[in-house]
Amino acid sequence: MDVVLYGATGKAGGEILKELLHRGHTVTAVVRDPAKLAPQAGLKVVKGDLNGPAGEIRKVSEGKAAIISSYGPPVDDTDQLLPVVRRLVEAAGETRLIVVGGAASLEVAPGVTVLESGHLPEQWVAIATSHKKALDILKNSKVDWTYFSPAAFFEPGPRTGKFRLGKDQLIADEKGESRISMADYAIALVDELEQGKHHRGRFTIGY
Repeated sequence: MDVVLYGATGKAGGEILKELLHRGHTVTAVVRDPAKLAPQAGLKVVKGDLNGPAGEIRKVSEGKAAIISSYGPPVDDTDQLLPVVRRLVEAAGETRLIVVGGAASLEVAPGVTVLESGHLPEQWVAIATSHKKALDILKNSKVDWTYFSPAAFFEPGPRTGKFRLGKDQLIADEKGESRISMADYAIALVDELEQGKHHRGRFTIGY
């Protein structure tokens, strides 16, 4: 497939880029500093970001199978995520939109999210709240969106290919730990791109 990827120079975005190219997909990576990405077969690097008008996003994604966003907002202004998601929605049109999301809107008990549970460390509340608002924007849109929530701990780690998928409930192991490596998350995201099991919906992952 021919896709557009935003956030390709980030930790998660870098793993997604690696997985896409490994499977033979063609990627247009839109980045602020093209020098950060080495030339590779199947990769086209375009200078840009998600802070410009929706028309710029639409122009670069025209004719592509999907737009994948691994955008992360500034830690001191996490609500910058919201206009970015609105621009992505406006630009997507008929193009599929896959968003790297957050875990705090997942349920830890029936009707109780991680964010609402009171167990989320204070330093993560702002970004968690912004991601919840972003998910609501997608739910209220008419585009073909997919929001992929990672596990609670989303970190660099090995590519094992062994994980579990779910919908709206946080996935934890027998010790109660909710974790996923960025490499395994990338496998599941590209699986979703190829298989399309969660159109206009959210899903999640964990060990």
